[in-house]
Amino acid sequence: MTAIGSLNEKPLHAALKEWYRRAGDRVEVPLDGFVIDLVRDGLLIEIQTRSFSAMRRKFDHLLDSYPIRLVHPVAAKRWIVKLDDDGTETSRRRSPKRGIAADVCAELVSFPSLLSHPHFTLEVALIEEEEIRRPDARRGWRKGGFVIEERRLIDVRDTVQIDSPEGLRQLLPGGLPDPFTTADLATGLRRSRHLAQEVAYCLRVSGAVETAGRDKRGVLYHPPRPHPDSTR
Repeated sequence: MTAIGSLNEKPLHAALKEWYRRAGDRVEVPLDGFVIDLVRDGLLIEIQTRSFSAMRRKFDHLLDSYPIRLVHPVAAKRWIVKLDDDGTETSRRRSPKRGIAADVCAELVSFPSLLSHPHFTLEVALIEEEEIRRPDARRGWRKGGFVIEERRLIDVRDTVQIDSPEGLRQLLPGGLPDPFTTADLATGLRRSRHLAQEVAYCLRVSGAVETAGRDKRGVLYHPPRPHPDSTR
């Protein structure tokens, strides 16, 4: 029998669910009108490869009653595999792009404040994957006539758990000035200014950093500091 919710499951999601599954875990469990990927001794484990915003209603309903671990994969190493119309592999090359844990902030912008909830943990799975592309002249004009058909898991190389705003600061690169701007952050992460702004937003909304005014380079950020009256 096909499990609830698995009929249209993508290969990457299915493979990650199997990688995380432990003896005794229950799979695809109906709970209060939702379906949970894995349930382990009361812990709800949800694997979300994209679109965190789709999880908001589920978390709003369940988080006060259950501990939830949200797992999100980031491709630390990716192989681009092209297939022909018959499904035969025609090329395989390594992508120059290397994902880092901070990339999760592109999705976390949907609800960074949840990091303050005692029942919420975010886990970034740094994976090696294959990106399968098939020819499609109509939809694939931006990628040389190919479209991404699916992602396939090769291995989970490392995991990073974040269960508090303070934990989110582990995503910051070393050597940042204090205070720092999103330009400094982009340079340190070797990422775009846009992603640096998303990281800074998640840090600020979660309470992991505070703003300290601005200068000609932009808004200044620094870790929270004791206020003068807090030491009395």
